[in-house]
Amino acid sequence: MDVKKKDIRALTKDQLRVFFQENGDQSFRGNQVYEWLWSKGAHSFDDMTNISKATRQMLEENFVINHIRVDQMQRSTDGTIKNAVRLHDGLIVESVLIPTPTRTTACVSSQVGCSLDCKFCATARLKRMRNLNADEIYDQVMAIDKESRLYHNRPLSNIVFMGMGEPLMNYNNVIKAIDKITSSEGLGMSPKRITLSTSGVPKMIKKMADDEVKFKLAVSLHSAIDDVRTSIMPFNETFPLSDLREALEYWYKKTNSRITYEYVVWDGINDRREDIDALVKFCSYVPCKVNLIEYNPIDDDGFQQASTKAIDNYINALEARRIVVNVRRSRGKDIDAACGQLANKS
Repeated sequence: MDVKKKDIRALTKDQLRVFFQENGDQSFRGNQVYEWLWSKGAHSFDDMTNISKATRQMLEENFVINHIRVDQMQRSTDGTIKNAVRLHDGLIVESVLIPTPTRTTACVSSQVGCSLDCKFCATARLKRMRNLNADEIYDQVMAIDKESRLYHNRPLSNIVFMGMGEPLMNYNNVIKAIDKITSSEGLGMSPKRITLSTSGVPKMIKKMADDEVKFKLAVSLHSAIDDVRTSIMPFNETFPLSDLREALEYWYKKTNSRITYEYVVWDGINDRREDIDALVKFCSYVPCKVNLIEYNPIDDDGFQQASTKAIDNYINALEARRIVVNVRRSRGKDIDAACGQLANKS
């Protein structure tokens, strides 16, 4: 009778050490295997060259490494790279490498599809199939780090959880992945170089604060008026701005870490004076900065990029109140790799 093999990366280092002891080997083998799995990113047990063939065979008989595979890699004219990542069960997610002159950033996914229903986002049109495991999130980062070194001659410098899915709807696995990414036994990246972007799940923002996380928080805001925000992000009816505000105030009180608001301005939706005034007021509650993001079309005529004048009106109003504001130009649009475009079309 076939016995289903266990994913070895679901085991802790201590559990690996116990496995070797129970199978007549020395416990330090667990340390070696753990290093191969995480620091070195081994795809198979045969990669573990400092372990005997007999031991590798024993591992093969008991475990699998459910490693991701980059099915297709697309390179944009601006240097952006999009990966179509095949998971062990055949499902696909996308991740992106975004280069600038000073950094390379990995945009990683946390779910297959998305739990939420933002009308302007291509990923939201996909049914949420499942959450990604911590190792699947970690593997995306490892793959992009290798691409950064190969194509841009430098290691990955930053990570944003802005790919497919709502990270706070897969909280435990996202946190486990970040723990591995920042561990000296993983990639050793500083948590200050990691940003988690959420559409706004108040109780989970509070949980992050209570868990004393060290990474940065960004919120996809797009409107500071409930009716407007609900019309483009229907889940706002369940998590209204008053609840979001309370959670963000709690976050800042606990972490002393300012928030980034991600904000797209659309023609005829949130480009009025009252929209600007509402954002300025919302920014007064908690120390923050605002990223005004260029809209990336997803074949929906209901959403059109606002005029330059409307963007300038936002910039002038925010700067008048000494609120830091940046305009983010999208990259990778020619390969559908820009913000909001990830939809497994590659």
